[in-house]
Amino acid sequence: MNIQRFASFSAADEGGNPAGVVLSDTMPEVSEMQRVAAEVGYSETAFAAPEKDGFRVRYFAPESEVPFCGHATIALGAALAETHGEGNYPLYLNNAEISVEGSKETNLYSAALISPPTKSEALDGGTLARILALFGYSEDDLNTDLPPARIHGGADHVVIALNSREALARMDYDLAAGADLMRELGLVTIMLVHQISDNAYNVRNAFASGGVLEDPATGAAAAAFSGYLRDLGIVTDGKLSLRQGEDMQSPSDITTEITPEKGAPIRVSGTVRVIS
Repeated sequence: MNIQRFASFSAADEGGNPAGVVLSDTMPEVSEMQRVAAEVGYSETAFAAPEKDGFRVRYFAPESEVPFCGHATIALGAALAETHGEGNYPLYLNNAEISVEGSKETNLYSAALISPPTKSEALDGGTLARILALFGYSEDDLNTDLPPARIHGGADHVVIALNSREALARMDYDLAAGADLMRELGLVTIMLVHQISDNAYNVRNAFASGGVLEDPATGAAAAAFSGYLRDLGIVTDGKLSLRQGEDMQSPSDITTEITPEKGAPIRVSGTVRVIS
């Protein structure tokens, strides 16, 4: 099995979130995909095989399958550009149909995905209290302009906005306790954000549900978060810049493009570098 390795949403030729990509003539068995994902050890590995006019795609973290992974889709865009040529490819997921486009630029790639539809809803007080306790935060750490919410853009996340970069920097939690809580709540990640400006945010994503303490770049959550901001009427059109991975010494840059229609898919793009 040929496993390609990329770092998606890299800051030029450094940082980014590592993802595995396996292109096959037919989709491997679930047990084999789970075994490979665990051996690769990245937060996700994407498996793709030809179907109709595009590719059937499934995503596996080291400990579980996930319905949608943004950074692995971006890595897949680079792999498809390298193997099948630059262009736009339809992708058929477990529960959605999306697309990815990829192109090569000297020693780097560029890729962009169109996410599944987005939605968001307010987070109830009991769930918020449990999440704050997990991370050791209090309500005094919250940015009240961005209320806690459950957000979706192909997978479910919770977003918690913090009122200082210092609060974001001290993110810490018990991995086992985080995994239990996220799985109970049906979450892929818990997204912590700090607003830099009207269209820019620093971000950290806890990913205990997949057996990983933190993700350096999370395209699925970026899409969901962009839809959430649109639902609130904070950003209804234009581009958003998300900076992630700085606290892990793996700087990552994610760009999203938002259209005015509520619930509409989000375009998520970034640079991709090959991992030797």
